[in-house]
Amino acid sequence: MHLNLKGLRWQQGWNTWNVRSVLTHVWLPDAFAVSLGIKTYSTGRCLREALIGRKGKNDEIIRPGPHAYDGSYTALELEWTGVKVRVETATADDDWFAAVTPLSGHVKAPALTIEGAVLWNQPGQVQREDGALVISNGRKTVRVGATGEQRCAEPVVEISAPYLLTLLDRPVFVSTNPARLGQAAEVIGRRRAEFLASRRGRSEAHDAMQTCLAWDTIYDPFKDRIISPVSRIWSCNWGGWVLFDWDTYFAAWMAGVEDRELAYANARAITQEATEQGFIPNFAMPSGFKSRDRSQPPVGALTVRALCDRCGETALAEELFDALLAWNRWWPRRRDQDGYLCWGSDPYEPVTGCSYETLPLNTRFASALESGLDNSPMYENMPYDKEAHRMQLADVGLMSLYIADCRELAELARRIGRAEAIGELDERAARYSAKLRTLWCEKTGLFLNRRLDTGELQRRLSPTHFYPLLAGVPTPEQAQRMIREHFFNPAEFWGEWMLPSIARNDPAYPEQNYWRGRIWAPMNFLVYLGLCRYDLERARLALVEKSEALLLKEWRAHGHVHENYCAETGAGCGKDNSDAFYHWGGLLGLIRVLETWREEQGQP
Repeated sequence: MHLNLKGLRWQQGWNTWNVRSVLTHVWLPDAFAVSLGIKTYSTGRCLREALIGRKGKNDEIIRPGPHAYDGSYTALELEWTGVKVRVETATADDDWFAAVTPLSGHVKAPALTIEGAVLWNQPGQVQREDGALVISNGRKTVRVGATGEQRCAEPVVEISAPYLLTLLDRPVFVSTNPARLGQAAEVIGRRRAEFLASRRGRSEAHDAMQTCLAWDTIYDPFKDRIISPVSRIWSCNWGGWVLFDWDTYFAAWMAGVEDRELAYANARAITQEATEQGFIPNFAMPSGFKSRDRSQPPVGALTVRALCDRCGETALAEELFDALLAWNRWWPRRRDQDGYLCWGSDPYEPVTGCSYETLPLNTRFASALESGLDNSPMYENMPYDKEAHRMQLADVGLMSLYIADCRELAELARRIGRAEAIGELDERAARYSAKLRTLWCEKTGLFLNRRLDTGELQRRLSPTHFYPLLAGVPTPEQAQRMIREHFFNPAEFWGEWMLPSIARNDPAYPEQNYWRGRIWAPMNFLVYLGLCRYDLERARLALVEKSEALLLKEWRAHGHVHENYCAETGAGCGKDNSDAFYHWGGLLGLIRVLETWREEQGQP
């Protein structure tokens, strides 16, 4: 079957579409794949698939280089069992070229393996013929050839399909048009120069953000779409891909800096995963398993508004408005208690038979998962109402994000002529703003979470306590106190590396385990957006500088963009639960991009 790619301009041609390896380049729409690998004679082993950020003792180490969104140029360096190579690829006139350059010496040179395949059970065949691989489907034919000393008669037991084997005693060039192998170096050099020229004037943080997102972007053969899941490692462990709610909206926001189509594709993909109940789930995966019990932070309208502003049009808002409005209506229907919003988890009848459709549902922990802050100390020992399916905690962060969601949706409604929705959205924004104001603690100088069974205010603080700035609820005087007494307080949030996900004086902070003290880019990003609404320039600029420094520390050292970072050292590595190439770490770079735009527009 010919894949139907919805007509997006770059959803055709060669790119790193295959989730399982960054060394596989795929031609869409025919699903023709060329996969590069390494055979080392020192161990006799063969590396057939490679991913960025693997942490096993014998795993490959990849330092990602540039990656054009459209696949016209990519580069990386790979090290594995003593073999080190540079791999560059480029496209020209529907042809694909690669240069694999050895960077290490050996008693016996390793070999480059080149496999051909037709992926995802699409029609076609691969055969080796006259020193080339021939991939065809009756409609299109591609011949893959390579330079160098070929050893195609040598068996490689790990490979079960036709392949080429070429010694890596010198640079090897590969092309899907063997007649143009002599042009490979020129094509790759030209594409490299074009890509680097396109990056002139971009900050290093901007490049880190774009590079990570480009390498994490894949083709989804289950739903025939291009998506940017959080990382390839996560996706391989979840059956091909996993889309998380706020992670994917933020991916759309980052893509929107340069690529409208990729931004829209991601915003559309996660919104289309809405459940039968009308909310965007915490996650969805190819098997049909999604979190039908819980949602995640409502940042969809915020993202779509930003993309509409960036692109100067309302097409995306018109397409997604009804789904976003249904999600907005769901929150007060299922998560309101006494006029406050709480996190929760609704039980449901299993759909796929996965044990996780029953085991963690309707518990305090499942409701904490809805917050996106899985093991946050804020939710420790909080009471949970199994009848109402809600944690008994009025949550400042949720209420603030929901108010912002109402206001952004109302603005989108005005732009696209949906006047009938404006009134209800304005009413909900006003109603929950009034309730949020009741959570202000004059003594503390902060809006605080409140237990709804006792009425007691909670003083375990996280960056979510700054989210009221994003909702525009604090008075200017309150905003100044929040920042002066807490943001700049070295006992709580201020420091060389920030913002910690729980205050530095919290008993859980020394653990530096996931949401128990580690720094998370989405928290910094949402706080930055809030700071932009007020006259808080000193705090805003400090957060820009510290976010950028945090991102660049590991980017410069390893080419990593981490899921989370240590608030004591700024390191991303050292924790198994910090994926080394998780795209929302790039939000630390988006903060710099947005601030640069502010400066260019002369905003104070």
